[in-house]
Amino acid sequence: MTGTDHRPIAARQVIAQITLVVRDYDEAIDFYVGVLGFVLIEDSIIASPDKRWVVVAPPGSTGSRLLLARAVDDEQASRIGDQTGGRVFLFLHTDDFWRDFHAYKAKGVIFVREPRAESYGTVAVFRDLYGNLWDLLEPNAGALKPPPSSHI
Repeated sequence: MTGTDHRPIAARQVIAQITLVVRDYDEAIDFYVGVLGFVLIEDSIIASPDKRWVVVAPPGSTGSRLLLARAVDDEQASRIGDQTGGRVFLFLHTDDFWRDFHAYKAKGVIFVREPRAESYGTVAVFRDLYGNLWDLLEPNAGALKPPPSSHI
């Protein structure tokens, strides 16, 4: 399949996992599963005895998952908590903003920007255990739908 400029168009691609560099596998699992309520999809030992394949995802998610990857050297460790240079890194969509906001606050999650209503939905920004910034977002109905296809 090609577009009007004859470049190939991918029929379907999905970002399956995003690597999140962490200090320690177990403390990361405790936060993402125990505090945020994510599901532990996989926790397997791989090749070397101190390396694990740890995958988590929000409950009910059918999209991207997080691969929790322990830093193995100083360069990787320097990225923990700052993988995007201080910008919001990840966007956690929810079907009930206030339920999750209050649950997270009760579990000690730090919100660095309080809830606000935007044209696209209700949003607040929180830090994970390492300092990465996340948007907690309940999109307005239809606000984040992709534009209609432009090719015939």
